[in-house]
Amino acid sequence: MRNRFVRSATFEAASEPDGEVSPLELEMYRNLAVGEVGLIITGICCVHENGRLFPSQNCLARDEAIPGMAQLAQTVHDHGGKVAVQLMHAGREASRFLPAEGLAPSVVRDDPHFDLDHRVMTDEEILKLVNAFGAAAGRAREAGFDAVQVHGAHAYLFAQFLSPCSNHRQDHWGGDLKNRLRLHCEVLANIRKRVGPEFPVLIKLGLRDGFDGGLSLEEGIEAAQLLAEAGYDALEISQGLRGARFQETEFRTRLKRPEDQGYFRQWAKAVKERVRVPVIAVGGIRDLEMAEQIVQQGEADLVSLSRPLISEPGLIARWRKGDKKPARCISCNKCLEALRVPRSISCDLDRRNANSG
Repeated sequence: MRNRFVRSATFEAASEPDGEVSPLELEMYRNLAVGEVGLIITGICCVHENGRLFPSQNCLARDEAIPGMAQLAQTVHDHGGKVAVQLMHAGREASRFLPAEGLAPSVVRDDPHFDLDHRVMTDEEILKLVNAFGAAAGRAREAGFDAVQVHGAHAYLFAQFLSPCSNHRQDHWGGDLKNRLRLHCEVLANIRKRVGPEFPVLIKLGLRDGFDGGLSLEEGIEAAQLLAEAGYDALEISQGLRGARFQETEFRTRLKRPEDQGYFRQWAKAVKERVRVPVIAVGGIRDLEMAEQIVQQGEADLVSLSRPLISEPGLIARWRKGDKKPARCISCNKCLEALRVPRSISCDLDRRNANSG
């Protein structure tokens, strides 16, 4: 990597209808690479159609996806960047935006945090999904990507298995912490069979749920340690299940004061003290000074940005050239709300300027 900045996986809602890479996506990734982001992690890429979250979402469930993904990887490499594919399965969240039957570790009656249709995954379905992650990782390597990242946060399937709030299973996929991490470890083992020992396999880990009564911070830190010991090459530290409000999710807003920013910073620091693999800090980091402090003080090894790079794909290049003003992103979440329209992701500040012009 040419620097320690990571573009945290950001869903663009910009793929072709069949999940193939689109010209718009190629332009987005070219801009990020030209903007000198050290490592670009793609938006959520499903490994199986039953884990799709949006129709305009990339998918690596078939070999036919390899040529388009190879073009995306080459676009980033042509401009000096590195790129990883984020592999995901939405789990029960698949029913949120599509007419789909969500799959989950358990069906929790009267769950105050999720009330959409879903059903329990069978043991056979879980094992097939493990293979699907491995196969998708193999395709990512064949396409020329530099790494893969397993999505283990943000209310999707891995976070559902890890949280005691959503996983009530009594078999070897539920119960104590190691059993609730079995999916994470089995997927890692299957990926390793497909990509070999040297290919980087990262995980984005939800360290705590966004509400009381779910995954606790203490158990999340222990989970991070176990996953590092299992062989994940780097951990990006974020949130697990989501609460009802933005402030109970990874999309926290109203970050006007310095103390409101870097809201997962201390979580990353706590994990860094317990593991020997690189830790990636994410969550409300808006200025270069904070990013430098995180690395220089040993709180994390890399710094990950999402919404600031939607607003300014050239932000890192701007900082390197000496313009150290904070990111112009105001954390208004209008970019997120655009996905519900639906339309491809963009910054509301650009739309305002275009309208005023």
